[in-house]
Amino acid sequence: MNVDGYETKTTFWQDFSIADMFGVNAVRDTYHRAFTEWHDNIVYVTELSLVLNWKIWQHYQKNDALATAYDELWRTCDDWCRDNLKGDDTVYYYRTTD
Repeated sequence: MNVDGYETKTTFWQDFSIADMFGVNAVRDTYHRAFTEWHDNIVYVTELSLVLNWKIWQHYQKNDALATAYDELWRTCDDWCRDNLKGDDTVYYYRTTD
């Protein structure tokens, strides 16, 4: 999948799209499983943050519950990245998500 010139490297978009059909709890579960498994991989945690942000906008003014859940999860992921990434990983995160 290509979004604004970014070629995805994971199945996160598809995973969350499936979770969307089952509601907020499924989205939260999908996030927790993805974050737990991949937070130590800079490329994957960056893409997780991107996908969460894209999902906010997908559901904005269409499904408030999902948009709000994605916003909370994106803020959690972004906060973790800002607090824990160092050096080149920080540069990669900000360049990719900017």
